[in-house]
Amino acid sequence: MRPHRVAQNTHPAIFTRLIEAREGDLSEAAARYLLSFRFDHCDTARVTELNEKASLGILTTEEEVEPDSYMHVGNLLAIMQSNARRALKATGSTHE
Repeated sequence: MRPHRVAQNTHPAIFTRLIEAREGDLSEAAARYLLSFRFDHCDTARVTELNEKASLGILTTEEEVEPDSYMHVGNLLAIMQSNARRALKATGSTHE
């Protein structure tokens, strides 16, 4: 008998399961598009600001959820881009 696994049903876990590409699912164009995703300057500046405030212990209640949100989005982006790189590798294409 297989052990019972409880799937996480948080927003990031559900979305991760949704976006996990199966082999051959991503076209070269789609893979390259996913690899073009980057946080813009405003977001990277905000993450830096939140990290500084967190290290000083002065995050507001509203700000306390923001670092986790950025981390979850960053992790999902990393998964999508990893799948994109694998898709390009499978087709013999290189990524830039």
